[in-house]
Amino acid sequence: MMMADAATPASTDKLVAELRARATALGFDSFGIAPASARPDLPEKLQAALEAGWHGNMDWMAETATRRASPSELWPEVRSIILLGVNYGPQSDPLAILGEKSLGSISVYARNRDYHELIKGKLKELAGLLARRAGADVKVFVDTAPVMEKPLAEAAGLGWQGKHTVLVSREFGSWLFLGAIFTSAELPGDKPHEESCGSCTRCLDICPTKAFPAPFQLDSRRCLAYLSVEHKGPIPVEFRVPMGNRIYGCDDCLAVCPWNKFASVSREARLRAREELERPALADLVQLDDARFRTLFAGSPVKRIGHARFLRNVLIAIGNSGDLSLLPLAEARLGAEDPLVRGAAIWALRKLDPERSERLRLDYLPGESDKSVCDEWTGDIW
Repeated sequence: MMMADAATPASTDKLVAELRARATALGFDSFGIAPASARPDLPEKLQAALEAGWHGNMDWMAETATRRASPSELWPEVRSIILLGVNYGPQSDPLAILGEKSLGSISVYARNRDYHELIKGKLKELAGLLARRAGADVKVFVDTAPVMEKPLAEAAGLGWQGKHTVLVSREFGSWLFLGAIFTSAELPGDKPHEESCGSCTRCLDICPTKAFPAPFQLDSRRCLAYLSVEHKGPIPVEFRVPMGNRIYGCDDCLAVCPWNKFASVSREARLRAREELERPALADLVQLDDARFRTLFAGSPVKRIGHARFLRNVLIAIGNSGDLSLLPLAEARLGAEDPLVRGAAIWALRKLDPERSERLRLDYLPGESDKSVCDEWTGDIW
């Protein structure tokens, strides 16, 4: 938390205008203000989702539910919340690579530097300006604390939560990174944005795993973005084929949103895709050792899932590729130290060459001690 100095506050309207101008200069594309009490419906909505188990094994969502659902529970002094967005619109259609089965698809947001690092410094600078001008205290949040940024951004007029539960903007479609500044200052709130999806259901219809129980509801346990990033165990069998070549995240529901036609390419160069992460070959990725994995994904959110989970995802993609030239590379991972990798390698082999997989089973199964890997060999989980 930044403590304010004793400077005399300027008029509220002038202060807000100065903050908006500075936010634009810092590279933010959207700016809005919501009263801290703007969403009294959040506790009930969050509790219903938790009771349904839609958060999967993200236990931290349940553990922080009280603070997550109410800004004043997180920080009792908060009176207003400034919501800011940064456009990360891609330069090309992120779904095109899904048809190139020997390549890996990395979600748009993860193809360059971690957005937490990019945004937090800018938020702190803007928050410091507010503290100095308003004589108020401030706190900065970027998706690393129990803050429900999307409904608060809706209340602040940045956009609305679409049927895919992601914030949609008239100017930037589904491609906005969000950050929040909590402040003890009383600032005038912006008009909340009305939901503008109409009868469109493209985001729901395209989901390869049917992760939406109903419009505006997401069951994370069926979501490929969750399964490839947050889920720590083997990918559940029913989702492996639908996973295709998505090795980190899933952009399907975002990419088909009709409002994206108004979205421009990100003006923040550091948010644009690194060339080597736009069309990475599965053959190269599966051969990465831990050191080279960390080097390739330095600064990227991908690095946070670790080498084993990453290889798990790559091997699932190899199994879905139909590319027999990848068979030896998958086979080479049968002796991996981590059972998560061994199990995924077995699945890839069984998909690419069932007969060879059966012969290898006779060699490897007798010496295998991990139950999950044994189940892969025997097919008991299939």
